[in-house]
Amino acid sequence: MVRPVRNQLSLQPTDLEALVPDEHPVRAIWTLVERLDLSAFYDEIASRGSNAGRPATDPAVLLALWLFANSEGVGSARLLERLCERDAPYRWICGGVPVNHHTLADFRVEHGKKLDRLMTQVLAALMKEGVVQLRRVAQDGMKVRASAGAASFRRRQSLERCRKEAEEQVRKLRREIESDPSASTKRVQAAKERAAQARLDAVEAALAEVEVVEKQRVERDEKKPSDARRRGEIRVSTTDAESRVMKMADGGFRPAYNVQFATDESGVIVGTDVTNNGTDQPHVVPMLDEIRRRTGETPREYLVDGGFVTLDNIEAIAERGATPYAPLPKPKSKAVDPHAPKRNDTPAIGAWRVRMGTEDAKRVYVQRGVLAERTNADLRVHRRLDRLNVRGLVKVKTIVLLAAISFNIMRLIASRLSA
Repeated sequence: MVRPVRNQLSLQPTDLEALVPDEHPVRAIWTLVERLDLSAFYDEIASRGSNAGRPATDPAVLLALWLFANSEGVGSARLLERLCERDAPYRWICGGVPVNHHTLADFRVEHGKKLDRLMTQVLAALMKEGVVQLRRVAQDGMKVRASAGAASFRRRQSLERCRKEAEEQVRKLRREIESDPSASTKRVQAAKERAAQARLDAVEAALAEVEVVEKQRVERDEKKPSDARRRGEIRVSTTDAESRVMKMADGGFRPAYNVQFATDESGVIVGTDVTNNGTDQPHVVPMLDEIRRRTGETPREYLVDGGFVTLDNIEAIAERGATPYAPLPKPKSKAVDPHAPKRNDTPAIGAWRVRMGTEDAKRVYVQRGVLAERTNADLRVHRRLDRLNVRGLVKVKTIVLLAAISFNIMRLIASRLSA
């Protein structure tokens, strides 16, 4: 009987190139990353002066790791660190470069502006190859669960009380550190002080956000005074102050962010946005401007669902040179023809009403679900964009950008393979 021997040393040569087949997607991702302009990433870590310091991890490696991880639905830096130690494709990307979850996590959330430029680069490549033509674009939003619990939302009075308690705790710990001569105890106390200071900072951020929400509420109430009576007390999370309680797809209410995507008929994401406004109506114009900024063009046809429909939005879409396709509001009276232009309609609004009553418009609009909802489903299910593990709008936007870039790169690779 042959039994395992685990305490014997052995030298095992490893050929990383042999571990990954030539047709493996990770090779295509790495090839594409090498062709991207990453000069902004390299400028940040360039040596300055006579002291070069510790060598930095190659940004191309970190970017490729996250792009491939997103394509496989991996969103945790700790999990990605483990994969880099045990899975061949991730080890192949690293090529012997050591990475840890701190480096991976920091890289993902600290380069929002650079990732924004990368998104534009990838779109430019897709347009150059004729994949993206901006003939028909659909916009849709999805609520993504925030990294905050419902119990973390507090009123202003409760937040003020928490701030006083946190301030007193910080002062108490500082006095203890100054009076305690023991070095080891000082280290423990210092850690406690950092935790207390972090709690105080979180409460301060929540109180600052209360001011923002109060200002927004005053502006809304001035526009719709009838809604003012139905508004409850303002509550803000001490865990993620910028998150908001929103109505989710299942009908429940939970802390979330509103993630907006615009998808071309080729299946490529041509625009992204993240807000903490739970309604979709204010996001049509910013998304159209976003698409124009990235591509230099405006879609010829723009498809949105009923949640985006206002007369101002329909007018704005038409003013920017796109043809709007969106469902008409249901009239209060059955005797009213929803497709007949009304007396006060502008030419763009009247044309929209007439258009949506035609069979051609119905055939076009049915594509909205195929384009927008398929993208949302792919990001939720395959790329795990269903619950966030970072906090704050800035970090959430970088997570969404990275997911969109990974999504588009896989579309670019697929288009090249099918060519």
